Amino acid sequence: MAKDYYATLGVRRDASQEEIKKAYRRLARELHPDVNPDPATQERFKEITAAYEVLSDPQKRQMHDMGGDPFGGAGGGGAGFGAGFPFSDIMDAFFGTASASRGPRSRARRGRNATIRVELDLAESGFGTTRELVVDTAILCEVCQGSGAAAGTHPDTCDMCHGRGEVSQVTRSFLGQVMTSRPCPQCGGFGSVIRHPCQECSGDGRVRTRRTIKVRIPAGVEDGTHIQLAGEGEVGPGGGPPGDLFLEIVERPHPTFERRGDDLHCTVSIPMTAAALGTSLTMETLDGPEQIDVRPGTQSGQVIPLYARGVQRLNESGRGDLLIHVNVETPMKLDPEQEELLRKLSQLRGEERPPGKFAPGQQGFFSRLKDAFNGR
Repeated sequence: MAKDYYATLGVRRDASQEEIKKAYRRLARELHPDVNPDPATQERFKEITAAYEVLSDPQKRQMHDMGGDPFGGAGGGGAGFGAGFPFSDIMDAFFGTASASRGPRSRARRGRNATIRVELDLAESGFGTTRELVVDTAILCEVCQGSGAAAGTHPDTCDMCHGRGEVSQVTRSFLGQVMTSRPCPQCGGFGSVIRHPCQECSGDGRVRTRRTIKVRIPAGVEDGTHIQLAGEGEVGPGGGPPGDLFLEIVERPHPTFERRGDDLHCTVSIPMTAAALGTSLTMETLDGPEQIDVRPGTQSGQVIPLYARGVQRLNESGRGDLLIHVNVETPMKLDPEQEELLRKLSQLRGEERPPGKFAPGQQGFFSRLKDAFNGR
């Protein structure tokens, strides 16, 4: 009694090729020997494979519908995998894609990205600048225009793969005859062979040269900032599109200012008398000389802010601040006249004996303890 291959796959007799294929994929994922090694399951897998081989072939399907034997007496269940069985459908069942021919590879590939370091002064990074950069890179060969072939010639179709870029090999396994493909060893998978390479680029489609580009550095960049210049990198092999050029900003140290984000910090030292009486200082900033007023009684460590005198904020409006840290210097050596004047000042202010447990003439706990042991 003839097998009902429609029932084997669980589809209607009027099922479309897509419905038959989907049913086979679903069953193959469940019954494949690599998934389920049970002997009964392996036999069932052979049955659904034979059913799919018949129903996916219009001629064999018509013969089956008419009651004939599509395998010529070989028997559906024992047919296994015939010579014409599409192995790609098994691969498709497991990976969701067929192992069909990939076709030749393109010689044109995207070029590599390049990175160069750009050193800037604080004013240049803070306010922006324009630089002319010399770049050693690969550009399109003007002789062959990227084809890699000498003038008046063109790449020839590979006579080994006939332009497909790959060669196929049929091997036998427990699944039957299996066809595998690999890149053509003669053309490298391109499908064509350059028999007469361009003498200018040696068939690469590009040449190395040194060129100068003008770039604008935006205001507010800082040490470590990367700027991407799209399409300014190397041209790819075979005249492929160029990669990108990245500028890595290196900010030189400033002798006066320390940058912290968008703010600038610096330290000024003033004498004790200037801190007590107040004074004015002229300081050189990134915007030029600035007059700074130091209020009377300024203490060491106080900060005098100059708003909007820092660096420009990157991609934003406004600037940071300049923060001036005050350091009050106390004289270490005094001549007799200076010492006398300071003593008079301390008397006038009542500070000749400052209050506190360590003031002159007062003994601390350890001093009194020492005196007790010494019999004082």
